[in-house]
Amino acid sequence: MITLAADVGGSRIKLGLVRNEVVLARETLASLSHEGLAPQLPRILSAFQILCERTGVRPAEQSVISVAFPSVVDPASRRVLTAYGKYVDAPQIDLPHWAKTTLGLDLVIENDARVALVGEWRAGAGKGYDDVVIVTLGTGLGTAALMNRRLVRGKHGQAGILGGHFTVRHGGRLCTCGNRGCAEAEASTSVLQTIVRERPEFPDSLLRELDPIDYTGIFRLAREQDACAVAVRAHSIEVWAAMVVNLIHAYDPELVVVAGGIMAGAGDFFADLVKEVRTRAHTPWGRVEIVPAQLGDDAALIGCDILARERTLLS
Repeated sequence: MITLAADVGGSRIKLGLVRNEVVLARETLASLSHEGLAPQLPRILSAFQILCERTGVRPAEQSVISVAFPSVVDPASRRVLTAYGKYVDAPQIDLPHWAKTTLGLDLVIENDARVALVGEWRAGAGKGYDDVVIVTLGTGLGTAALMNRRLVRGKHGQAGILGGHFTVRHGGRLCTCGNRGCAEAEASTSVLQTIVRERPEFPDSLLRELDPIDYTGIFRLAREQDACAVAVRAHSIEVWAAMVVNLIHAYDPELVVVAGGIMAGAGDFFADLVKEVRTRAHTPWGRVEIVPAQLGDDAALIGCDILARERTLLS
C-alpha cells in the first residue's frame, strides 16, 4: 500500500508517494502560507492526483494521507491546535473530513519536526540510536525528541517540539508565540531580513544589494568579511547553539541531528556550531554526537509513511 505524504512547510509544501520507506514520486509547491491552509488544500489534492496518474497508482493502492505540519497537533482529534504565524486558519479546518471527502482516505497528522525525526531515526542519520533529538533550521526552528525509542509528545502534544521557542535572549524580540527572545525570533529565515536591517553595520554592507536576504547570502558575504554578514552569522550560531544545549539538557540524547534548509550552507557554520555546543553543554558522561541529517527533503515524507503504518508502535 502507498502513503500519500505531505510535508507542509513554511516556504514549501513537499508531497510524495511513499511505499515501505521508499519515495516513489515527489512534487514541491510554493507554500503561500500567508494565504492560509484552506486555499492550499485544492492545490495539494490536485498535485496528489497528478502524481498518482503519472506513476499509475490506482485509488485502491492508496492507504492513507499522512501530513507533517509545522505546529502543535492533537493526535486524538487529528486537528491543528494553534498557528505560529503560518497557515493561521489551520486550527479551524477539519482535515480528517477533508481527506475523507476528497480522497476517500483516513488522515494521520503530526508535528513536522517529529515526522522528520522518525524518518532520520529509521532510515537516515539516527539509525541504531535509541535517544535522539532533531533540530530543523529553516523558516522556523523545529525540534523533536525520541527517548527510549518512543517519540516525546506530552499531555497536550507539545513536549519536545517547542525548542524553537526556548528563551535564548532575555527581553529579546517578540515572537509569534507571544514570548520574547525565542530562538526562532532571533535566528530563523522568517525574521532574517528584519534582523539584518536592524544591524548597525547594515548601511555599509553588501547585504543591501540582496533581494531577498537569505542565509546563503549571509554565509557568502561572511566569507568575504562583510562586517554585517559576519555579525549575523556569529549571532545565529550563538542562538542555535543555545537552543541545542537546552535540548541536550532537557532530553539527554545520544545524538543530535541537525536538518532544515539552512543546512545547505552547513560548510560555512556547522563545525563552529558543534564546537559552541560542546563548549556549553553539561554532559559529564561524555560527548553527544552532533551530525547533519542525511535524508534532506525526504525525511518527513519517509517519516509520514512510517507513522501511518506504525502509529501505535511510536505512540
